[in-house]
Amino acid sequence: MTDVAKKKIYKYKKVLSNPSRWEVVLKEIRTLVDMALTSPLQDDSINQAPLEIVSKLLSENTNLTTQEHENIIVAIAPLLENNHPPPDLCEFFCKHCRERPRSMVVIEVFTPVVQRILKHNMDFGKCPRLRLFTQEYILALNELNAGMEVVKKFIQSMHGPTGHCPHPRVLPNLVAVCLAAIYSCYEEFINSRDNSPSLKEIRNGCQQPCDRKPTLPLRLLHPSPDLVSQEATLSEARLKSVVVASSEIHVEVEHTSTAKPALTASAGNDSEPNLIDCLMVSPACSTMSIELGPQADRTLGCYVEILKLLSDYDDWRPSLASLLQPIPFPKEALAHEKFTKELKYVIQRFAEDPRQEVHSCLLSVRAGKDGWFQLYSPGGVACDDDGELFASMVHILMGSCYKTKKFLLSLAENKLGPCMLLALRGNQTMVEILCLMLEYNIIDNNDTQLQIISTLESTGVGKRMYEQLCDRQRELKELQRKGGPTRLTLPSKSTDADLARLLSSGSFGNLENLSLAFTNVTSACAEHLIKLPSLKQLNLWSTQFGDAGLRLLSEHLTMLQVLNLCETPVTDAGLLALSSMKSLCSLNMNSTKLSADTYEDLKAKLPNLKEVDVRYTEAW
Repeated sequence: MTDVAKKKIYKYKKVLSNPSRWEVVLKEIRTLVDMALTSPLQDDSINQAPLEIVSKLLSENTNLTTQEHENIIVAIAPLLENNHPPPDLCEFFCKHCRERPRSMVVIEVFTPVVQRILKHNMDFGKCPRLRLFTQEYILALNELNAGMEVVKKFIQSMHGPTGHCPHPRVLPNLVAVCLAAIYSCYEEFINSRDNSPSLKEIRNGCQQPCDRKPTLPLRLLHPSPDLVSQEATLSEARLKSVVVASSEIHVEVEHTSTAKPALTASAGNDSEPNLIDCLMVSPACSTMSIELGPQADRTLGCYVEILKLLSDYDDWRPSLASLLQPIPFPKEALAHEKFTKELKYVIQRFAEDPRQEVHSCLLSVRAGKDGWFQLYSPGGVACDDDGELFASMVHILMGSCYKTKKFLLSLAENKLGPCMLLALRGNQTMVEILCLMLEYNIIDNNDTQLQIISTLESTGVGKRMYEQLCDRQRELKELQRKGGPTRLTLPSKSTDADLARLLSSGSFGNLENLSLAFTNVTSACAEHLIKLPSLKQLNLWSTQFGDAGLRLLSEHLTMLQVLNLCETPVTDAGLLALSSMKSLCSLNMNSTKLSADTYEDLKAKLPNLKEVDVRYTEAW
């Protein structure tokens, strides 16, 4: 800023620090804005100085009329076209949005300001009042006569008319605003979390005594004479309800004495059972209802609707799914039936998207943490149907790269009941799941196997697929009985289809050495390779065999001793799966995307590994 500009700014600051008549003040503000816009030296300080002066003026004079407020906003509007408003000015704008949502200033002046914020803001964490202003602006739009139609048009204007939004910051900023607004709806209850039953206690039916001394007013809806003894031994309590009330939130928790036994972990696993599964396996154990006040209810409805609008754009859906994984909402929201019911539309959109980067976000990020798949499947706190969404999620995941023993084991341990119920109703995806469980020997218990078979034979589609499974199993036993060649080499340029035809035409139960080097096979051929029970040596040199196929091989061909992956597109994601193939003694990873860390990990976990080729990799 030049000395001349500094002098002018100082002059206006002095004049406006002692306002006498607001007509004169308004004239001086307009002159100040013109000076900033016409200054030959344009930088941030020239434009920000007038905004900071006006911001201070407004904070020191709180008795202005609504019309005077609007006149000042219109006067500084030209400066806001290329500059973010300072924090105090954002507070003033927020107040105006709340008190005068139907003012023309909101539409004509604030709209371009908010559009600029959404397009260019890089981090709301550094300027949270910008986010709050954007949040209040959208709520003001929702208060107009057309309501959500106006909000929808605003979202459309932010995306643009083409199939791809040209502004990469718009979606993350919109999601950040939505998350903050939804969080604010439950904020009072979140702040009193230490004085209320935790979600874990709620899910476990409050079986354990709680040492906390509540400071919020608590009352029993159904008091009993022996209240003191009941609280001392909570596990023997009769039907009781605890109500926690605030100005915005009303929470009711019910407990019954018919607590079901805890789920048993899988064989050899002493881990704690999944809390969400514990809650919903015995739905009579506990229920939780949350009631929001009118304002919080309107806010929640508006911003969940925006999330639904965002999920309708194909180009935004991958990033949106990623931003919502892991689950970013407070536990109070997930326990609120209205919220999860409205958000179900977004999850359904993810489940219908064929792109793996989208539907893979339905699963949890890491073990022990629940994802959308767990929440919206039968037994999950958000499930409000008979499993239709669950079936859609399983269908899309099975059609991708999740056709593995691990995924089937998880379903067998946690969701076998819903799977059988849906199969009984003729759901083809669930019929296929049950057949795969039998084919891959996922179920050890004979009674459970017989129940699955009975379920399959009770419908036409199930009976047909089960017969096909039996035919395949007979063919596999016949292969093992007949034997066949011990070595086989496919011609170069052979495809997955060629390999499938070859393996289906003869007996390869004794096949120990298979070379697919320099062919055009891909990961798709893995489902045929895993049916070779005697395979010990596999050569995939210079093929398009990738990570998905490698993961499948590692689960089924545990007796493989020699594996050649030279010049294949495998990466650490697939190579790490080889750590379960303890029989490997020779491994060629020449010219792959192997990292040094993965190489060290494999060496530590493969005790029989004697010959390794890692030339032309990061580990070399």
